Amino acid sequence: MRRTRILTAVLALAAGLLAGTPPALAAGSAAPPTLAADTYTWKNARIDGGGFVPGIVFNRTEKNLAYARTDIGGAYRWQQATKTWTPLLDSVGWADWGHTGVVSLASDPVAPDKVYAAVGTYTNSWDPTDGAVLRSSNRGASWQKTDLPFKLGGNMPGRGMGERLAVDPNRNSVLYLGAPSGKGLWRSTDSGVTWSQVTDFPNVGTYVQDPTDTSGYASDNQGIVWVTFDESTGTAGTATKTVYVGVADTANSVYRSTDAGATWSRVAGQPTGYLAHKGVLDAKNGYLYLAYSDKGGPYDGGKGQVWRYATASGTWTNISPVAEADTYYGFSGLTVDRQRPGTVMATAYSSWWPETQIFRSTDSGATWTRAWDYTSYPNRSNRYTMDVSSSPWLTFGASPQPPEQTPKLGWMTESLEIDPFDSDRMMYGTGATLYGTENLTKWDSGATFTVKPMVQGLEETAVNDLASPPSGAPLLSALGDIGGFRHTDLTKVPAMMYTSPTFTSTTSLDFAESNPNTVVRVGDLDSGPHVAFSTDNGANWFAGSDPSGVSGGGTVAAAADGSRFVWSPAGTGVRYTTGFGSSWSASSGIPAGAVVESDRVDPKTFYGFKSGRFYVSSDGGATFTASAASGLPAGDSVRFKALPGTKGDVWLAGGAADGAYGLWHSTDGGASFTKLSGVEQADTIGFGKAATGAAYQTLFTSARIGGVRGIFRSTDKGATWTRINDDAHQWGWTGGAITGDPRVYGRVYVSTNGRGVVYGDTSDTSGGGGGGGGGSDPTPTGACAVTYTITNQWADGFQADVQLKNTGTAAWSSWSLGWSFGNGQRIGQLWNADFTQSGAAVTAKNVAWNGTVAAGSSVAFGFTGTWSGTNARPASFTLGGQSCAVG
Repeated sequence: MRRTRILTAVLALAAGLLAGTPPALAAGSAAPPTLAADTYTWKNARIDGGGFVPGIVFNRTEKNLAYARTDIGGAYRWQQATKTWTPLLDSVGWADWGHTGVVSLASDPVAPDKVYAAVGTYTNSWDPTDGAVLRSSNRGASWQKTDLPFKLGGNMPGRGMGERLAVDPNRNSVLYLGAPSGKGLWRSTDSGVTWSQVTDFPNVGTYVQDPTDTSGYASDNQGIVWVTFDESTGTAGTATKTVYVGVADTANSVYRSTDAGATWSRVAGQPTGYLAHKGVLDAKNGYLYLAYSDKGGPYDGGKGQVWRYATASGTWTNISPVAEADTYYGFSGLTVDRQRPGTVMATAYSSWWPETQIFRSTDSGATWTRAWDYTSYPNRSNRYTMDVSSSPWLTFGASPQPPEQTPKLGWMTESLEIDPFDSDRMMYGTGATLYGTENLTKWDSGATFTVKPMVQGLEETAVNDLASPPSGAPLLSALGDIGGFRHTDLTKVPAMMYTSPTFTSTTSLDFAESNPNTVVRVGDLDSGPHVAFSTDNGANWFAGSDPSGVSGGGTVAAAADGSRFVWSPAGTGVRYTTGFGSSWSASSGIPAGAVVESDRVDPKTFYGFKSGRFYVSSDGGATFTASAASGLPAGDSVRFKALPGTKGDVWLAGGAADGAYGLWHSTDGGASFTKLSGVEQADTIGFGKAATGAAYQTLFTSARIGGVRGIFRSTDKGATWTRINDDAHQWGWTGGAITGDPRVYGRVYVSTNGRGVVYGDTSDTSGGGGGGGGGSDPTPTGACAVTYTITNQWADGFQADVQLKNTGTAAWSSWSLGWSFGNGQRIGQLWNADFTQSGAAVTAKNVAWNGTVAAGSSVAFGFTGTWSGTNARPASFTLGGQSCAVG
């Protein structure tokens, strides 16, 4: 939403955490543990939105088929029946975390089941991997990937321009992709499988936001920014002859080919001094509309224009809604009404104050009206009403003075689309949500139309910290850009983020273990205090005072009884206070920038970590002493927590691929640590309710164990581990925070960097299952139950999930499940198992990490396939030659 958001992943990954090279096991380490598997149900703690939506794409030939892209949180498909969004890139794994940033989307107008995504988050060193083009033949239910020889920037400057990826509407095997960083224009002629540079394209772009930026973030060439086909210049099966391409070059922003991409030339007579953010062609009336800004966006832009190009005559017409001298913003959002030729709309994307403006013309830009106008300044007249009752936090708790209003119509409004089948439906993205209306044409009659969030299911927050107290609200979150929320019901959107003060980003929070009504949070704010306290479990807050030199939130810890706090803010050294932060004293013996936590039993014991050293205070944070513990990670990509209920029980996770990396445990308050030999890498640690009969709380971690990256659970103090996510639920980078729920066995809350707070619940309702180990039965014989669920279905394809439960008394060490389809179904892609299919007969076998299934536990896999006529569920399943119960 705001500029702080661009660094959320960078700060967390700066120590080379995701360098992509798996570390070797330390000398003398034990063999990887046997892994069990459990079946989890995954959902989001509802926030609805929370980030920038730079692109919305409607399919031009199938009604109600629409997609949205986010800058760091993946892509989504619209579900008309529920008016919600379904995430499509949750399968992106840890090593490819950058592929959760989507720079462009394209929906195939000839074969609507096909969709393409150009992915990659940063073009500089922050993202260790190159970009890729993902292609799907089942509307994003599963993907195939083609790696590119350059990076893409879904979270780079200029990301609201586009779309950079386009499918030829006449010959849909042809696609174009505009690249950044001087890499030029690329083309595929085999439906995205292979790509080659269009070497004859004459301009790779020249515009950079800030040439002096040594990080490479703002100094990257923004490159080729959009591709638009004139479908009227082709026929079905032959390549479209006329193609327009937008280039980030203020002197040469629009190019054209009239021979299907064989040759290219600059379009004569075009305006200069601006970047063409969008180029939208209305083939029915022969106009190419262009929205211009003097900057690349999405934050900047001081001047702008809107132009119309007549494709037949080559005439350029300035159709700007306002005179250039009156603009203090650039134009970017641009759309036409496919049902009503001549209707065009544009947004003033960089109008931050008092808010964005939306313009509408019904005569091809000859005249315009605005979403709102001044009557007598500062008073306004709006053509719309805002209804944010489904996401009430969008008011931001503000009480602005006119001409500002709350909730705002938006900011960073670079995406704007009228439904090509419905003139009344429009959607547009903002820096905080996705808005829309279903009665847009009231604009033209003088009546008011209603704007509402159309964002349910699209979760786009970056999560910095999580807490689940033993009483009160089950979840407290610390989020980038919108501060964080107190969730009393995970299935409902909270009424408001934390206020009094409202941080732009909350960096850390904590509660008093024996007095959970006492909560502290710290965060970033342009001006004002960086620390806040609550005495009612986070429902209400009051600001503390900052010690001198504070520039950012850092980390904070609350004493076990809430009597004192230790704070390690950005900009100055570690501080401590008694009471609620009216004054702070400097802590000694601990370096600035240390991560701080509290013992969960002794209110005077606090811990810290910095650059390979662990620090302990026994006097409430006044003085710290460096522990003698050695062998800990040398860098600062470390997170640690103390176990509730036991003094001095500390778990530490972190490290980097080029050094110590894993999970460590101390039972003597950090004086010494023991590394868990079977955990190759670990980045978070959290605790949850103990399993039935277990003497120790459940551990949760985002880690690599047994060669597998995932979310893991242990009920036996880390002796054995169960992977609880699967390959379809990975969410890119999950190294920010994790916590179990002290009240619900098996429940875990997982941080993501752009997909919000994900929480999982186990199918093991007994609260018993541990990790691997136990007895084994290499050929299980019928003590099983199967649940087969069709989770999605479309014209000729479907997606299904299969859950296999061990209903016997002994654990399995492997499994092989068989069934037959009755209606000619064919599996195309299957995950979390290996499979063979011969005719109607299918066999699915365990993979390396999920063969062990404890008695009473379950394992799951899923697949996509094709069908015709009917798509009935299989009637029976067999395991080891014996029938399973079918649920």
